[in-house]
Amino acid sequence: MLEFTDRSLFVNAAIFTLGALGVWLAGTKLSRYVDLFAERTGLGQAFAGALILGGATSLPELATTLTASYSGAAKLAGTNLLGGVAMQIAVLGLIDAFVLRGKPLTLFSPQPSLLMVGVMLIVMVAFASAAVASGEIFSIGSVGFWPLFLLVAYVSSLAVIYRYEGNPRWEPKGDVAQPPESARDLKDAHQANFSQTSTTRIVTYFLLASTVVLIGGFFVARTGEAIAEQTGTGQNFVGATLVALATSLPELSTTYSAVRFGAYSMAAANILGTNSLEIALFLPAELAYREGPIFDALDPSASFLASLGIILTSLYLWGILERRDRTVAGMGVDSFAVLFIYVAGLAIYYTL
Repeated sequence: MLEFTDRSLFVNAAIFTLGALGVWLAGTKLSRYVDLFAERTGLGQAFAGALILGGATSLPELATTLTASYSGAAKLAGTNLLGGVAMQIAVLGLIDAFVLRGKPLTLFSPQPSLLMVGVMLIVMVAFASAAVASGEIFSIGSVGFWPLFLLVAYVSSLAVIYRYEGNPRWEPKGDVAQPPESARDLKDAHQANFSQTSTTRIVTYFLLASTVVLIGGFFVARTGEAIAEQTGTGQNFVGATLVALATSLPELSTTYSAVRFGAYSMAAANILGTNSLEIALFLPAELAYREGPIFDALDPSASFLASLGIILTSLYLWGILERRDRTVAGMGVDSFAVLFIYVAGLAIYYTL
């Protein structure tokens, strides 16, 4: 396994930057390919964003989780997963603030299926918080009950989301706001550019971009760990911030790209779906960790990160439900609340 702690801080910072650039460039392509695939197959943007795009952008988290768990850094792996949930909800707030200025992001996402994706995420994170608080209950072979249960819960949630998106029980009333003209134009131009490209080729492009995200994400995560060690920052806080930020770059780039060409529901579903998958990644973490149940290795403070993720997700569900055309500092009230509580939450977590 590559060791980066033997390299200088400057070299690690350079590798980190190059890996991050690769992840960003490839990530901006992923959402466009998934949008085309969803349009052609009729999957629906919310389901495609939650499953396909969410899965692809979770590749760096998978690489980081396996690497950290195998090396015995269970706290880093666990706080990266739980801290990533909160951080990626904050990504929606940043996109709202700097990309879609003047109108709330949730105003353009009147999809009932997004609420179902968010509710399923809250259930998943609540289960993970319960696992941290209780510790492992019993093992099946060498695998604990909780990681297996979380995987079953994730697969079940996908089934619920897919069934609900195909037959929603309610639709939003009132004015359904249209995205800005420039976003619609960008999306129409994008679809026209690929009108002669076969679905098979689009899938090939998607797989190539996913590979770049995986490789770049691995180097970003590994050098991020080394930089954290070289600067003397604690493993828990590093996992929740620096490594979580590094592995969230694909979500940031794909969400930015999706919003830029008008796929607002996919942008939100990408974040919410990725977060659900992150909780399911406790199973591969358990398989890679060789020193016992991974939930027994986590500090109780990890449940604070889970609670923070639940609070931030609930705020965005509030925004989707209410869909108020109100802004604070150029962003939706829900996004402002998310960013404020996220920063305050990290400050509290640092003291734990």
